[in-house]
Amino acid sequence: MAEMTRDEKIFKLAKIITDRKEILLGMEKMSKNAPEYWGIDCGLQYVERRYGKDIETEALDLALKMGKRKPKTFAQLKALCGLEDERLKTVLEALCQSSLVEWHFENLDGKNPQHEQRWVLDMFVPGSAEIMMMRPEIAPVTPQVADFFERMTFLPLAGITQMVPPGGAGIGMHVIPVEQAIPANCESLDVEHISHWLKKYEGQIGVGICSCRKQQRIRGEGSGDIEQYWCIGVGDFADYCRETGMGHDITYDEAMEILHKAEEKGYVHQITNIDGENKIFGLCNCAVGICNALRTSQLFNTPNMSRSAYRAEVDSEKCVACGKCVEVCPAGAVRLGQKLCTRNGEIEYPKQELPDDNVWGEDKWNWNYRNENGVIQTWPTGTAPCKAACPLHIAIQGYIKMASEGKYREAQELIKRDNPFPAVCGAICRKYCEDECTRGTIDEALAIDDIKQFIAAQDLNAEHRYVPPMCSTTREHFDQKIAIIGSGPAGLACAYFLAIEGYYPVVFEKDPVPGGMMVTGIPNFRLEKEVVNAEIDILREMGVEFRCGIEVGKDVTISQLREEGYKGFFVAVGLQYGGKLNVPGDDAENVMAGVDYIKKVNLGTAKPLSGNVVVIGGGNIGADVARTAIRQGAESVQLYCLEAYEDMPMGEEDQALCEADGIKIHAGWGQTAILTEDGKCAGITFRKCVSVKNAEGRFDPKFDDSITAEEKCTTVLYCIGQKVDWKNLLAGTKVEFNRNGTAIADPVTLQTKEPDIFVGGDAYSGQKFVVDALAMGREGAVSLHRFVNEGQSLTIHRNTRHFTPLNKDDIVVSDELRRKPARAVRGIDKSKVLTMRDEHLIFTEEQIKSEASRCLSCGRSVVDTNKCIGCGMCTVQCKFDAIHLNRSGGDEFSRMIPAEDKFKAIGAYAVKRGFKIIKKKAGLGKSDK
Repeated sequence: MAEMTRDEKIFKLAKIITDRKEILLGMEKMSKNAPEYWGIDCGLQYVERRYGKDIETEALDLALKMGKRKPKTFAQLKALCGLEDERLKTVLEALCQSSLVEWHFENLDGKNPQHEQRWVLDMFVPGSAEIMMMRPEIAPVTPQVADFFERMTFLPLAGITQMVPPGGAGIGMHVIPVEQAIPANCESLDVEHISHWLKKYEGQIGVGICSCRKQQRIRGEGSGDIEQYWCIGVGDFADYCRETGMGHDITYDEAMEILHKAEEKGYVHQITNIDGENKIFGLCNCAVGICNALRTSQLFNTPNMSRSAYRAEVDSEKCVACGKCVEVCPAGAVRLGQKLCTRNGEIEYPKQELPDDNVWGEDKWNWNYRNENGVIQTWPTGTAPCKAACPLHIAIQGYIKMASEGKYREAQELIKRDNPFPAVCGAICRKYCEDECTRGTIDEALAIDDIKQFIAAQDLNAEHRYVPPMCSTTREHFDQKIAIIGSGPAGLACAYFLAIEGYYPVVFEKDPVPGGMMVTGIPNFRLEKEVVNAEIDILREMGVEFRCGIEVGKDVTISQLREEGYKGFFVAVGLQYGGKLNVPGDDAENVMAGVDYIKKVNLGTAKPLSGNVVVIGGGNIGADVARTAIRQGAESVQLYCLEAYEDMPMGEEDQALCEADGIKIHAGWGQTAILTEDGKCAGITFRKCVSVKNAEGRFDPKFDDSITAEEKCTTVLYCIGQKVDWKNLLAGTKVEFNRNGTAIADPVTLQTKEPDIFVGGDAYSGQKFVVDALAMGREGAVSLHRFVNEGQSLTIHRNTRHFTPLNKDDIVVSDELRRKPARAVRGIDKSKVLTMRDEHLIFTEEQIKSEASRCLSCGRSVVDTNKCIGCGMCTVQCKFDAIHLNRSGGDEFSRMIPAEDKFKAIGAYAVKRGFKIIKKKAGLGKSDK
């Protein structure tokens, strides 16, 4: 018989090792296109590079004789192959380096009472595929091993997982819950406790690189969860990893610290489940966006592949719909719903269909699970409108609850999970949340912003302010350099969230102080600068570096910054240019953009005003400029705008404030010319504006030239819309622009046509509000983190933060909830009226309690127990003791059997399941829905 070729030997070995039914049953022939071939070939290629062709051949020959998962001593292997001792040692070393074989000293099978070293030919998964990924020498040269790993976690299970019984049938990995989430009063099994396994192997614990994170990075499908030392090895496998350069030893306490950090990130604990109840060799901390083991239950919609004996349940009375449980749920089992009943009663939330008594095919799979689980935030019927409306989606209901209980520090920590500038927003937020507050359908919306300002004030006045800790995907700081250009709200938010992720971002600001328009563009009586500076100081404590007085594009270019090692850029320079009036005389002295005037006031370079001052513009900036003018010496201020009084963009609140300051509003006028004397402003003329927008709602003002007006004045300050002034900032880049000058970027990732440049804030969106800019800054941070780390997708498993509000027209509110105090109102410090200080007092504690009592507590979390896999990550995130694990599954969900018995277990369960399906079709059973 002719000697087999190398490929033929690989085919034979692949068939010995594989679990793929198509190969085992002869439905498919092994070929070079099979992933089994890729894996073995890559391992052997490494052997040939390191040891030579002869050793590679002998290693392959020996592997063919070893049998899958049948440990053998050195003497037994020598008897099989007949090699001399030294040669055999080299061959075994080569096989271990190939990742096809590993060694241990255990006596799990009872055949090794002396605990001799034995070598074993591993299964592919979990086994040689993960080890190949962990080895630093193989994947960089033969990246096809990443595809081998991915395919071998999919193909053997496709069409099988629906027949897997509770406990996982000795296949792969299995969820083990957060230990502190296991109820103290339940009869749990030892194998359900992480501490049981770590104590069992204490003294033999190690940690290594996560193979799933690495393979997804190589395949370009990373989800931002960067490979690092997350995977804990125990027993002889920990020793093996240490001695083969794949990991290092750690103590029991260090392992517990890794697990704690994983829980903070929402990484699911899973243990290996192929050796029965007396052995595991790995304890992994898994992210659903990249984990192959979690995919076995989530893609196929077959939770038995993963789930523990526990299920999460929500205490609706305690739940405040903060949403933090939703963000980390790997199964997409928990989403935000509502507490309030509809006219038809309490909402009945759907449950995922299960395969237990249903025919299961590809139509039941969820190919998009990575972009749904932990990403879809609400049930279709919606949740609290305040959270849905806020661009940052802050846990409003949650911090109001904490404030009502006097837990101000905890409330601030909760707010800062999503908002780096609560004090700033407390002063100047757009209040989208209050616009949509359900309470507003009964009487008046909650004073949500005033409550937030009170909470933030407590933190600013504290001796030790709350500084968010780093919560990195690697547990370490990143060394990639990231530049943020512009220190307004978008840029600072980007810096804040990057710092939490573990970066030391550098913020470049052309002005002498950081803060952007929050410092230079908003008057002090609306946003006191010590408030902004205090919150910026927190960023400094987090490691953010500020370089002020440097204009990128003039003092340094983006190309030069790249040469200095910067890997990514977030450009958020705002709308700094106030434009021109474009009427005769607009170049006269004392005619200037309102934003330029306020900037001079804030920087202390403005000259005092006198006489009658005209402000043009009916928006919030127009109100700010007019109120600043009256405080800067103007004897009188007239505010003119195109819009009718009731349509003015500034809204009723700013109208009332202007009028209280003595400012006269003239609605429905458009400027036609500046009157001058000796080159100075002496007055302005107007014509009547009869409409501002056309039938399509677009800006298209129409005028009646027969109706005119003239206003004598010494100064004209116009606020007619700001524009971005890029100057030379983006010269030489591929960034494209809209007709209005704003940058064009992907609406989700904020990436421009220049791959390393991301944009945000008003320079991207056009004129919006601080809270909108903060939200874009956070998205910029998400994108930059992924961009500067090789192989990370900008979109896979990205939380797009889409929230659906509940239907306020279909709710029932009890009389008890209706009968609440009137909305609290902030007092006025009369000594600060018409000064540059904020005249408004913050709430008292009594007002906080009164106002918080008005909250209808609209939202809550709702768990689909059919989808829940009992990991307990939701319980770690909840600060309200509102979600718990209950042991609703039986002992069978923790049954661990050897991989060799899996087909026996699957067969028995498949028969039972088949009878259930027949019974259901006959109308004799009921669905698990």
